[in-house]
Amino acid sequence: MHHTGLAPEDDLGVRWVAVRHAADHIHIVATLARQDGTRPKVWNDFYRVREACQEAERRFGLRRTAPADRTAARRATRAETEQAARRGWGEPARVTLRREVCTAAAGASTEQEFFTRLRHAGVLVRLRHSVTSPGEVTGYAAGLPHHTAQDGGVIWYGGGKLAPDLTLPKLRTRWASPAGHGPADETGLSPPAARAVLRNMVTRAAEHSPDETSFFARLRESGVLVRLRFSEADPGQVTGYAVSLPGHTGPDGAPLWYGGGRLTAGLTLPRLRVRWKERRSRSAEHLGAFRFTAPERDAIYAHAARQAAAAAEHIRRCAHSDPAAAADAAWAAADTLHVAARALRSPTLRCAADAYDRAARTPHGRLPRRSRDGNQLRRTARLIALAGDVTGDSTLTAIALVANLVALAVAVAELRQAQQHAAQAAAARSAAQHLRDTMTLARSQAPRTAKGEAPRRGEAARAADIAGTDFPASLRLGFPLVADQIRAGPNPSPSRVPGPSKRAGPRR
Repeated sequence: MHHTGLAPEDDLGVRWVAVRHAADHIHIVATLARQDGTRPKVWNDFYRVREACQEAERRFGLRRTAPADRTAARRATRAETEQAARRGWGEPARVTLRREVCTAAAGASTEQEFFTRLRHAGVLVRLRHSVTSPGEVTGYAAGLPHHTAQDGGVIWYGGGKLAPDLTLPKLRTRWASPAGHGPADETGLSPPAARAVLRNMVTRAAEHSPDETSFFARLRESGVLVRLRFSEADPGQVTGYAVSLPGHTGPDGAPLWYGGGRLTAGLTLPRLRVRWKERRSRSAEHLGAFRFTAPERDAIYAHAARQAAAAAEHIRRCAHSDPAAAADAAWAAADTLHVAARALRSPTLRCAADAYDRAARTPHGRLPRRSRDGNQLRRTARLIALAGDVTGDSTLTAIALVANLVALAVAVAELRQAQQHAAQAAAARSAAQHLRDTMTLARSQAPRTAKGEAPRRGEAARAADIAGTDFPASLRLGFPLVADQIRAGPNPSPSRVPGPSKRAGPRR
């Protein structure tokens, strides 16, 4: 009580009593009035209480507990946990929302895309606008359709109530492009992966543009490099275009360009012009839902595996010499884990992303200095979100990614251990174990490779040697999305918090 300032040794302070409820802890109850009649100073007293507890741990050789450094996300309250048990929900709504917000933020490159991804996942979004500038968005809150109060109103959670780094200002900092890099900078992408990303971006721009002027403007705003081709007979007439990504260059350092026809036949400028004209007359057909081909998805996952391996090596190299230089990559690794869990639909991989949550953050809510490896991991997360679910043909590349994510989590555990952040190191080790469990579970459910049948080899296969060659036809182990469960109705989740009631509630 002396350390907290509530009852200093040379001052009467407040009256207090220690209550022993069990053999392993006590409760201290203090009045909120000093003996001289004034109020005690209690602002941020929980930090001083935590420091006092840690001092006692050091003095008496007790097990060390985590400091109050704001690296942990807010836990669900007792009321929220009991509500989840009563209604038969798999977890409290706060946990579900935090996971959905983390996944949407990791897969988005802009604020608008973030809110769109949340709504597509079945999450309700409420924006907070500035009082002085009504058109300016200053914050947001998220809720689940079935998580309502007694009056039927949705219960909302602001980003900061879910986790310290999920406030809108901090998310905007995450999405901001670093100096000298555009939002579409994809250095190191193989030509097939770059072509797939460009096909996706050009298709989206064409779908949301009424004419070619808006189309080219939208491409440039998204960070795509655009080169126009002009008619030789009429120099002012545009006859075609080519696109590239910043950093996607050939051996000579020149950008590698892809004409619309090289992306797909429907993206040539003449065909787009016809489509825009028909759309104005309301007779146009949409380009249809975009889908990556299996080779394109393979190329993206192989690129993601390489980036995870490079980040792990960078963190391991900096762990003892310059821990601050590795902080951004450790933070960005959470993005890759969340989108990989969503793409593979693996419950154990989702547990790995949840467990890693604390290991990612720097103490006291400070954002780490941006780094090249951190930026690469963030872009990798967006690529995985673009690629979507893994098919059976992409098994080896997905295994390579998971294997390298194990190495990444282990490297972060070594970093946090070197920094003497025991709780964060434990979180990273727990994530690494969940990732190993993902691979073990996949092996146990796999049909063995037929005798004499050689598995496909290559870069992805070599990275997957950690896991062996007898993996299943698909790593999609299957857990439903929030939006899927909302559409499916109130069927409860298989894994529940024990409770008698089976009323509908938020889904995972």
